[in-house]
Amino acid sequence: MADLDEQFAKAQVDVKKLTTRPSNDDLLTLYATFKQATAGDASGAKKPGRFDMVGRAKYDAWTKLAGVSSDDAKRRYVATAERLLGR
Repeated sequence: MADLDEQFAKAQVDVKKLTTRPSNDDLLTLYATFKQATAGDASGAKKPGRFDMVGRAKYDAWTKLAGVSSDDAKRRYVATAERLLGR
């Protein structure tokens, strides 16, 4: 467990060092898996209004992960980060 938490923490730091901006889909994946890993399901979060397109896209990406465990979300985050970093 601690190993996964360490990988997750390292991936968060490493993603900030990317020299090129990831695609919007990759950014949404990183956001959604981070939120699912740290906050759980989006059921308690308020859905952004229709004029907040960025907030809405982020919320929708997060809600698609409903039911995914924290550990699985961390693994997905790390895998996405590793792919973006070319590892």
